[in-house]
Amino acid sequence: MVKIRPGRVAEELKKELSQILQKEFKDPGIGFITITGVEITGDLSEAKVFLSVLGSEEQKVATLRALARGKGYLRSEIGKRMRLRIVPELTFKMDTSIEYGSHIQSLLAKINDGQAEE
Repeated sequence: MVKIRPGRVAEELKKELSQILQKEFKDPGIGFITITGVEITGDLSEAKVFLSVLGSEEQKVATLRALARGKGYLRSEIGKRMRLRIVPELTFKMDTSIEYGSHIQSLLAKINDGQAEE
């Protein structure tokens, strides 16, 4: 029996979820989402889906709630598209690395501006 590597499954899950959320998942609570990564357990039973949402804190919270409501639909669609014995349980988490990176970049720009004046 060939063992599927969790990394490959995570990449495929990321791709399929992105397509479903862009084209098929209709919920007014969902903002502009980018799936930034997926971490999956070794036994493929659980997947953490990291996402970035463009907008305010309220929009981010509303998006997480909408995804929680639609978790069953998303799992069933993943089950139809991917050939897995067990469809992983999905957990959605905010990825703050993009915001953190832009914050660091703005701090560095301020430091550079301060040095340019001297």
